[in-house]
Amino acid sequence: MKPRLAVGPATLFAALILALGQPAVAQSSCSSDGQPAFQAIRDRFISADCEACWSNPQTAPPSPQAIALDWILPGALGEDAPLSAAARPEGLERMQARQQAASNAATSAPLQTQPKLRVARGPLLSGYVGTSIALLPADTPTEPLTAWLVLVESIPAGEDGTPIPRNLVRNALVLDWGNPGSSRQELRAMSVPEGAKPERLQVVGWVEDAGGYTLAAVQSHCEAEAE
Repeated sequence: MKPRLAVGPATLFAALILALGQPAVAQSSCSSDGQPAFQAIRDRFISADCEACWSNPQTAPPSPQAIALDWILPGALGEDAPLSAAARPEGLERMQARQQAASNAATSAPLQTQPKLRVARGPLLSGYVGTSIALLPADTPTEPLTAWLVLVESIPAGEDGTPIPRNLVRNALVLDWGNPGSSRQELRAMSVPEGAKPERLQVVGWVEDAGGYTLAAVQSHCEAEAE
């Protein structure tokens, strides 16, 4: 195992955030710039107890307009669960949010505003990556919004026991953008769990209205390294 750098929290945060806006030579720039937006989020919830669920080849793929996210939920077996190393408690919060959105569907209608969203991530440094999510000011709706920013490990089909491609959620951040007059952007250093492969890491961000409808969703993409 490589030793981690002995840096203080303030220095680490500054370095991670600086890397978001100033990609260095031989370092990839990873953002949603130039990438198509998604119209929906397809959440796939898997109990940490169910290893067979992870390796199920019959898992339905998302539609072309949606992006699939794979949430491993804490299981009844606790740390003895076969998928416990990848379990995230935020998955339970996301599942509750989806259930609430479903109950609002009969009485709510999505906003007509289609805001533009940008996400980005920096390089791995001492077990963390700098991440960002922001709405473009000219396209910011005036209604209260909830923003999600998740760090995912994009796992190809045939690797790590999955027969289908997956975006395994490794960390998650939920933001209350309720005040239209406040800044609707966030810069945050997010921890990377042990075992995650840095070259697979991307960020996915989306914003929802008060009824839980997804208004904008994007994923970062890493450009080729500079010569």
